[in-house]
Amino acid sequence: MGKTLRIVADRNIPFVREAIDSLGETLYLPGDAITPEVMRGTDILLTRTRTRCDSSLLAGSHCTFIGTATIGTDHIDLPYCQSHGITVANAPGCNAPAVAQYVLAAIASTLKPDETLSGKIIGIIGAGNVGSILERWARGLGMKVMLNDPPLQEKGTDGREFVSLDEIARNCDVITVHTPLTREGDHPTYHLIDEAFLSGTTRRPMIINAARGPVTDTSALKNALRDGRISAVAIDCWEDEPAIDTELLALATVATPHIAGYSQEGKIRATSMVLDALAPHLSSRYGLDITAEKLKASLPTVHPVPHTIREEDIDYDIKADTATLKSVPADKLPVTFESLRNNYNLRPEPHSDL
Repeated sequence: MGKTLRIVADRNIPFVREAIDSLGETLYLPGDAITPEVMRGTDILLTRTRTRCDSSLLAGSHCTFIGTATIGTDHIDLPYCQSHGITVANAPGCNAPAVAQYVLAAIASTLKPDETLSGKIIGIIGAGNVGSILERWARGLGMKVMLNDPPLQEKGTDGREFVSLDEIARNCDVITVHTPLTREGDHPTYHLIDEAFLSGTTRRPMIINAARGPVTDTSALKNALRDGRISAVAIDCWEDEPAIDTELLALATVATPHIAGYSQEGKIRATSMVLDALAPHLSSRYGLDITAEKLKASLPTVHPVPHTIREEDIDYDIKADTATLKSVPADKLPVTFESLRNNYNLRPEPHSDL
């Protein structure tokens, strides 16, 4: 290679320094400090959701690869990258067990002392990586599960039974959303949980958003809580993060700073999946003698995802995270929200199997 490889990485991607420090010139920054000036002369960008990767950031850069240690790519202008020869890699499913754990912990936090999860009816909207693990764990805990996923249903190859959103609204004690954020197409998810949906609820369900903030309509949630159509909300993903709605924060039973997927194992998986894609790119584009196994040699080992769990395996004090966010003064919320998220003490996922 004729020049030194320049890599810019979000400093909050765990375990990445050990993997890439020897590859060339490396720079580690907060996500919001990755600017067009920083990107000039940069070949590789490793990032998270807080860095918007589009023409305003990338024009004039040498970037050939963007690896995001997240499941989503909402923050990346994929058509721009494709048209400019920039390879994009993400980490689908990396945090699915952690999000499933979060949802079950949120539900458990609302139970009375003599109640269990068994017998509760949960509606899962989005039956992909997160929804599938949550479905399996919930059934193992004795919960009744209803699934909604029109894109999967239309493929006709899934084999599971799906129901309409109206049926979810009418029949469920808990409704949780695990979709990407889409605003166009046959099944847009922007404000999927809106006034019309919430008006169709009959069992005063708990609503959980650990997917994308705008999937739920903030005003509609507040209205439904005030008039008793729903019994509780658990919000991890908020509209307009980090400038979140203070009224919804006050009304929420569970309120956390976008950390549902923040497990030790999930972060390791995310970094691992990005490095899996980075290694062949470095080899083919820059002629480096590198393999994914070499890049990942320093990563900790991850336990297999258990097929089933017990209630005691959930083992996550979600009330403590809620109390922390709710204690933040309103004028300090945006800055503190980001600080809590970036400095979160990663929790372990459930490990036991039956």
